[in-house]
Amino acid sequence: MHTVIRLVGEYFFVISVVLVALYWLLGSRSTKITLAATLVVGGAVGGALMLIGGKVFYDTRPFVRDHITPIIPHAADNGFPSDHALLTFFLAFVLWAWSKRLAIVLFVNALLVSWARVAAHIHSPLDIAGGLVFGLVGAVVGYYLVLAVVNRRNARAYG
Repeated sequence: MHTVIRLVGEYFFVISVVLVALYWLLGSRSTKITLAATLVVGGAVGGALMLIGGKVFYDTRPFVRDHITPIIPHAADNGFPSDHALLTFFLAFVLWAWSKRLAIVLFVNALLVSWARVAAHIHSPLDIAGGLVFGLVGAVVGYYLVLAVVNRRNARAYG
């Protein structure tokens, strides 16, 4: 079981990245532009929230608190928020606007990654919740900022 936890917790985030990249590659020109812009803007927002959240709140990693060896080797630093949860949930939330079906696959992957990181004793559920919330906020802010720019550009072009 430790092998599964380690595999999922360390590497399954790549599945989300690859699926989003493939969706982007296969998309139309307008999808490529708006999706890329949403990922960049939302990623910056989520990243900023991650940095601020990590400075404002400290959550001792479970393996440190419980004096056990983690399944996935990790530094004994702040666990809040989980950057793996933030990334995988962020990608799922962003893709929801383009493909609900793919977003559901990404949500399942985000849940698997998050479960594995808790099971590996390197994150608490609070760290995961922080990553989920910061990923959601980044995705929503990025989406609506890009949508506002696109709508403003279209209004100027057509009206």
